[in-house]
Amino acid sequence: MGRKRRRRLPAEPIELAVTDLSHDGRGVGRHEEKAVFVHGALPGETASARLIDRNRRFDEALCEQVIEASAERVDPECPWFDHCGGCALQHLDHSAQLEWKHKRLVDNLTRIGEVSPASWWDPIAASPWFYRRRSRLSARLVKGKGRVLVGFREPQGRFVADVGNCRVLHPDFSNRLLSLSQLLGKLSVADAVPQIETASGDSGSAIVLRHLRPLTTADEQHLRDWSAENDIAVYLQPKGPSTVHRLCPDQHELTYRLDEFDLELGFHPQNFIQVNADINRALIRRAVELLEPTADDRVLDLFCGLGNFTLPLATRAGSVVGVEGDEALVEAGRANAVRNGLDQVEWEVADLAGDVSSQAWYRAGFDAVLIDPPRSGAFEVLPVIAGSGARRVVYVSCNPATLARDAGELVNRHGFRLKGAGIADMFPHTAHVESIALFERA
Repeated sequence: MGRKRRRRLPAEPIELAVTDLSHDGRGVGRHEEKAVFVHGALPGETASARLIDRNRRFDEALCEQVIEASAERVDPECPWFDHCGGCALQHLDHSAQLEWKHKRLVDNLTRIGEVSPASWWDPIAASPWFYRRRSRLSARLVKGKGRVLVGFREPQGRFVADVGNCRVLHPDFSNRLLSLSQLLGKLSVADAVPQIETASGDSGSAIVLRHLRPLTTADEQHLRDWSAENDIAVYLQPKGPSTVHRLCPDQHELTYRLDEFDLELGFHPQNFIQVNADINRALIRRAVELLEPTADDRVLDLFCGLGNFTLPLATRAGSVVGVEGDEALVEAGRANAVRNGLDQVEWEVADLAGDVSSQAWYRAGFDAVLIDPPRSGAFEVLPVIAGSGARRVVYVSCNPATLARDAGELVNRHGFRLKGAGIADMFPHTAHVESIALFERA
């Protein structure tokens, strides 16, 4: 078979009216009866855009000039916004971003789940800057620029964006992209480092360096020197995730506090944690308030991770069972329970896509359930929730479409009422929609 021919793109920009925002935050318009997704354009605008890709059903474009601007348009605070895909909505006023995310949740619940809550809650929001305490940055040696680029990818996703700093990364990394670039440029494997992961706790940070060829002794010394100069730990990943190990310093731990519950949680740089510390604390507070656990209650936390919700619930409830499919996260949860002197938590490793109804921990029944599933949602575990005896269920979601699907099942099939729902601005300036919902037995 011959090589697939790329569709030729016109050199001249196109002009179009933008009528909507797509699920990923791009403006949506039409040109010659075909949908066009335009990075950097907003509803109500007339824009001149350059096509960057053509598909059978739609085209993709970058906004080059706003001919007629939306009243909700603001100047992006990042000078590289037009060339970096790390943010999609910096040009939209932050309050308008919250409104758009709320509308997405409303639309998904209504259209997909055919449900609507008794109450819509105000958004959970905080400062929209310097919030990302975990990130996965791309790296690429670009000989034409004479250096390694480190950052998010460009809007079309093919190349690493050439930026000087990043206003959404945690302060330990927002001004260190060039430093990381210089570090990689010193390595013998500069052309074999595809990504760097960053992780930050309340008082310390780490990077995880993915390298496709072995490091030399000199490479390791460069990394140690950079670590000491920046007070940031360096972990290495020569192959799959199981090969991640700390290079330096000899002792290092990442932690974050939940002062309202007098808790401190430790985590590994590759453990899943909620990206936005302020929003995470507010979400935990809201979830505990909604479930109203008492000393007589037994609470089930599904997809419990390293105990982010489990341990705060355990400070209020009589007992909590945390269930997670990732054994490493369960071990981290156990360690965090010991760290905080909480012995009323039972930890279980289980495949939540399978049937767990015969497990001893499940048969004892529950008064309340908290669930924080991945983007794919929790469809397979909904019968487990329904059969648990719980009178209240709090669902924390990172995907409004799967939340809507699962909400429809809980309400229309399993006899719950959707009492309330609202968004949490976990990823400001992006199209990501985090939300929280409360279900009660009908």
